[in-house]
Amino acid sequence: MAVNVNPISTRLSIRYNMGLDENFDPIYGWRSYSNIKTDADNDDVHQVASLMGGLCDHTLSAVRRQDTNDLEEA
Repeated sequence: MAVNVNPISTRLSIRYNMGLDENFDPIYGWRSYSNIKTDADNDDVHQVASLMGGLCDHTLSAVRRQDTNDLEEA
């Protein structure tokens, strides 16, 4: 059985290291951006996230791309 994949949406999430708590454990903060083009190249998405991280006071810690797709029988 063949299945068609139809992209619905893509979200970019960037995690920042915000510092340390009283136990010296890292504190993380997230910023998410929706309406990313579903056909955007992974390298381009990561490069944009890195550039955005360079504009912030906090250190970039992680980049996530979250794709949502519909699966339909062909």
